[in-house]
Amino acid sequence: MEPGSSEVTGYTVVAKYAGVRLLKKVNDDKIIGIGIVGAGFARTTQLPGFRNCEGARVVAITSRHREHAESVAQEFGIEHVANDWKELVARDDVDLVSVVTPPATHIEITLAALEHGKAVLCEKPMAMDATEAFLNSRRKMRAMLHNGAIGTVRHCNYVFRSDYRGVLGTWDWWSDAKMGGGTLGAIGSHAVDSVRWLLNAEVSEVCCVLATHISERPDKTSGTMRSVTSDDAVRMLFRFVDSPLTKGATGAASLSVVESGKLQNQLEVYGSSGAMMVEETGELWHSPAGAGNWRPVDVDPNPIASGMRDGSWSRGFTALSREIVAALSAGRKTVAGAATFEDGYRVQLVLDAARASNESGCWTPIQKAGGRRQEH
Repeated sequence: MEPGSSEVTGYTVVAKYAGVRLLKKVNDDKIIGIGIVGAGFARTTQLPGFRNCEGARVVAITSRHREHAESVAQEFGIEHVANDWKELVARDDVDLVSVVTPPATHIEITLAALEHGKAVLCEKPMAMDATEAFLNSRRKMRAMLHNGAIGTVRHCNYVFRSDYRGVLGTWDWWSDAKMGGGTLGAIGSHAVDSVRWLLNAEVSEVCCVLATHISERPDKTSGTMRSVTSDDAVRMLFRFVDSPLTKGATGAASLSVVESGKLQNQLEVYGSSGAMMVEETGELWHSPAGAGNWRPVDVDPNPIASGMRDGSWSRGFTALSREIVAALSAGRKTVAGAATFEDGYRVQLVLDAARASNESGCWTPIQKAGGRRQEH
């Protein structure tokens, strides 16, 4: 299947969304059956989100550790615990497969689910989790930027700072580069997709430094120290292709999961006639050139599903899950503003270039690719 392709042999694509390819129309009066592969992150985000959706029900779950799946199934009232993901994707009562596993397993599970005619919601890096594009603050910021609120964009900054990997400390798949662990893939993918979507401009080249500040972590089970092969901090510089909004624009991203202090998930954009900033809380700010301060912009907050920890990704997934279920129920062919597998592919090209830059110590150009998501 080529990146950006709109069809899979034997199926009709009715929507593509955040790693979702909705491949069949479901009758309007049918409850959408959802199967979950993975019982970790799904427990705190996917399951509360889908439980909040009318017309949908999680019917099955599986995990590498069956006892984890059984515990989550009991907590959320899920009737079936599959022995493995192959059994789950083959179930007739599953319409949508949500893949919430370590990145190295994504492609095999996703392609198998597609072959069974299922819709697929796949966590990065198979495709992007586009929850930020469904946050009211991000939507309003994007609209204001493209309506000339700060003129031509010159520079953007993305800052993510947390110490949750420093506090938890144990070795798991996140510590293993071969399993797709690390901050570049987990957080860098969000940063790259955010700036691409917000500016509607592609990254042309990148300069990157990756760091592993905690080089050993104790194994969860045995307690013995194991080597960490993935990064826990990322510093990136970007150059963007010129577009209607950007001229000679640059960008920077500072991302860490081992830095203490208040959680930051903040995006700033600076232009020829002002600046804008959006924060983790959903607060949106505007500073006209010469104002000397940030002025709040009114934004209606996004609702959050019961049982979720408050945060931008939780609020985004609350909206995302509803859109997925609505698309499947109605048989819509597209979901406006949604990231496709093509967007995930483009972001992966930037991440690949970032790794190459880290190894060479030089600016690295991004391989060219075609196709863009449909916008709101």
